[in-house]
Amino acid sequence: MSGKSFPSPCVMGDESIMSPKAHGTSSKPVQDNLRWGCDQKTADRICNFNRHYAEHSGYFSTTAFVKDAKASSGEITFYDSNTGKPLYVAPRGRTMEEFLEESLAHGWPSFRDEEVVWENVRCLPDGEAVSIDGTHLGHNLPDSKGSRYCINLVSVAGRPEGE
Repeated sequence: MSGKSFPSPCVMGDESIMSPKAHGTSSKPVQDNLRWGCDQKTADRICNFNRHYAEHSGYFSTTAFVKDAKASSGEITFYDSNTGKPLYVAPRGRTMEEFLEESLAHGWPSFRDEEVVWENVRCLPDGEAVSIDGTHLGHNLPDSKGSRYCINLVSVAGRPEGE
């Protein structure tokens, strides 16, 4: 693997994860009924036919996500919009208010290492964050606190497998 590597616990992957499959970089399109009212067409384009671009900054705040998160009494699990596998669980190691504040400041849901489900997420040497099944999630943009995964809500708005 050429390029950067990120400190543990980040799990590195290679370009083969994002090789062409039956539906872009995934074996299937995004789910029909994404959470928080996320747009399926936008999600499918960003998750499966894109390696560099993102939903527009602040998109997540135009959905039901922020309201639902503020009403939540605990952690929220974020699922792959294609497969329904868990990818992130937040907040961990901080409050919901801190999670939302950081996310709103950066324009996208922003996760930290302890919130990543490393069984299902990889970081490529260029910083791209992807699911093990080929879903484009966003990018790792480290800051003074460590790795910060700036993730498209449409990529993690899936419903759990079997739901």
